[in-house]
Amino acid sequence: MTKSEEFLWSHYYKENERNIKVPDMSLYTYMLSTTKNYSSKIALNYFGKKITFKEFKNYIDKCAKSLKVLGVNKGDIVTICMPNTPEAVISFFAVNKIGAIANMIHPLSAEEEIKQYLNNTKSKYMIALNQCYSKIKKIIKDTFVKRVVIASPSDSMPIIMNTLYNATMGRKEEKPVNNKMYLFWQEFIKLGYSYEKDTLVNMHSQDTAVILHSGGTTGVPKSIVLANSSIIGVNEQAKIFFPEAEVGDSLLLILPLFHCFGLVVGMFIPLCRGASTILIPQFDAKKFDKLLSKYHPTFLLGVPTLFEAMLNNKKINNMDLSYLKTLICGGDSLSKKKNAEINEFLAAHHSSAKIIQGYGMTETCGPVCYGTHGSNKLGSIGIPLPGNIIRICDEENREVKPGELGEICIHSIVVMQEYLNNLEETKKILTTHSDNRQYIHTGDLGYMDEDGVIYYVQRKKRIIISSGYNIYPQYIENVLKDHPYVKDACVVGIPHPYKKEIAKAFIILKDNVEETYTVKKEIMDYAEKNLAHYMIPREYIYRKEFPKTKMAKTDYLKLQEELINKKD
Repeated sequence: MTKSEEFLWSHYYKENERNIKVPDMSLYTYMLSTTKNYSSKIALNYFGKKITFKEFKNYIDKCAKSLKVLGVNKGDIVTICMPNTPEAVISFFAVNKIGAIANMIHPLSAEEEIKQYLNNTKSKYMIALNQCYSKIKKIIKDTFVKRVVIASPSDSMPIIMNTLYNATMGRKEEKPVNNKMYLFWQEFIKLGYSYEKDTLVNMHSQDTAVILHSGGTTGVPKSIVLANSSIIGVNEQAKIFFPEAEVGDSLLLILPLFHCFGLVVGMFIPLCRGASTILIPQFDAKKFDKLLSKYHPTFLLGVPTLFEAMLNNKKINNMDLSYLKTLICGGDSLSKKKNAEINEFLAAHHSSAKIIQGYGMTETCGPVCYGTHGSNKLGSIGIPLPGNIIRICDEENREVKPGELGEICIHSIVVMQEYLNNLEETKKILTTHSDNRQYIHTGDLGYMDEDGVIYYVQRKKRIIISSGYNIYPQYIENVLKDHPYVKDACVVGIPHPYKKEIAKAFIILKDNVEETYTVKKEIMDYAEKNLAHYMIPREYIYRKEFPKTKMAKTDYLKLQEELINKKD
């Protein structure tokens, strides 16, 4: 974007706010430079255990030394399979400090998915939640991984909570015994005590920092490669679109670190602004009131279902929420009605905050537009962030007029480098338009008003969004159809009062297979082994045939409608 260019949304920004410069450094050195004056401030809060920025940096140094002793070198890929714990955050920055690449994956991934993530990235090392061990041990011999560090959610808990956890949950967890492949977190940290060399590796902003995983716009699993510059760039944008964040503020991090929204906006940005990140490894909607009462966060970040939980928790009804400064919603859109309802709820509970919607995707390193600078119109997703250009385009990549529906296409300074090992899909999603810029085609439909404010309307692609997670029916169908008993499968999304949507599967068995309890159980077990927890269908419905469209394809809309009507 040049100084002379004007867009419909340009008037929202001052001239000096329209362009972003990304410093040439790594995520670690950037965080170090932005927080050098905050040593005594709280960086992380984990079940009431508070870690200052000085302590946080010391922990990173220790972890970096241990990684070097383990044999991790610049460019190696380290898989981090952890929920929101201090060990996950510390590992993320330590991996970056030594010039390695963090591969972030979901701890609830099925064992076959974990194997796929490890092999596609050629990960040599892994830091994993202890509860994942039972899955990891079955597949690790078929990967490139040399060593696995096992971390428990209790490792950084306050002493009393740690003792209680290990006396209850800890006793039930399967642990590796006498196996050189595995190393517990505390043993791992001790490895670095004798390491005396400097662990800091000089990285440039364009060097790869992170690999995240998504179904992209087609539902086919992809590994998204992000440079240091992408994540740093979002924080440079945040100085303009998120000016209300101050040193000493606190953010309740419920969104997971393996999710771009949680990693970048929930963890990296607050830390770089000197705010405290309250780590929540497992969210229970029924206890939402206790989280708010205990921590009094100034910022809430979440998907629509999180804010639904706030509205539906009766124990919050009598609470004073005046400490809430800003609520940010992403991952899916809020209707105008629900947007207004949340704002009314906040006002009734003495908060001056209004919920602000944003929009983005993993391929753009999170947010690309946000209701900043007074652009927070009811039901909108805001305006493009500084350095970004958004066009609403027709099927021929021609920009449509304000108010007309089209595909949301994004040109951004923080766009991904590529889909790992997938040049064909990278070329499909990144298209050069008539202005000679590359745009990401999101597969989402929306429009821009004459003021430059953008509104999301609906998904162009077939997708289910459950509690903010993207679930791609075709992916689940392909997994189910790989089972030897299954002839065909169709997965649909059904409305859910809390999760927004859940997946249900229709199945046609092969001609020689009878519909018995044993057969059904084997298919369910197969799905649990090969699908992430949040993807597993809630129900399996067996049919002899599926309705067809005029093009002789399975009419999933009819099946979906059938279930919805049956529910009603």
